Amino acid sequence: MTQIQASFVRPAKPASLWLRSGIACFVLIVVCYYAVDRPIAALAHEYTRGIVYFTWLTYIANPLPPLACLALIAMAAWRAAGIRRNRTGSVVLRCSLSLVSAVAIKDQLKFVFGRAWPEPWLGNNPSFFGDGLYGFVPFHGGRAFASFPSGHATAIFAVMVVLWVMWPAYRWLYALVIALVVIGLLGADFHWVSDIVAGAFLGTAAGVTAATIGTRGALSRR
Repeated sequence: MTQIQASFVRPAKPASLWLRSGIACFVLIVVCYYAVDRPIAALAHEYTRGIVYFTWLTYIANPLPPLACLALIAMAAWRAAGIRRNRTGSVVLRCSLSLVSAVAIKDQLKFVFGRAWPEPWLGNNPSFFGDGLYGFVPFHGGRAFASFPSGHATAIFAVMVVLWVMWPAYRWLYALVIALVVIGLLGADFHWVSDIVAGAFLGTAAGVTAATIGTRGALSRR
């Protein structure tokens, strides 16, 4: 094999892969902000907002944070009791750590970016369709400026990506669950598309890290 051929088959270094992924995510968010967010939100506002089935789809992600906390408590109790963790326990632990860390980071990013919601869901809060407010108000704080990134997208990706890496046989199911939550968020007009993109990247980063930490060459083998 020549040196040129080897350069094509050599796996990318993790740092380079994360850098390129981060740049791609940033570019996609910018494109969505200027060209996609408002048209998609306008369609949802006009045709699907208020349809209860879309709201129900977003509930899929709601039990995940409390379940993750309970799982961590259970794992700590089992550890204290001297019970060894099996493969399933390891997957559950990694899912929980991924979710808890991603949610913590998400909360800080919401404060940093301070983006208003598409709709006045919180009771006449400043919003695009209520007041024409569109954009970011950095470090504003408060629930009225907490649209970016999407917490639901962050949570569902943080868990499903761990399962995707560690239990690949059911990837079709994980993709379906993710798609349902995203459809719900867009159909109910709960979030801008760029909010979901940012949440997806954050959840994916947490999920990949949690699934592969402590393993050697995990990504290159899949």
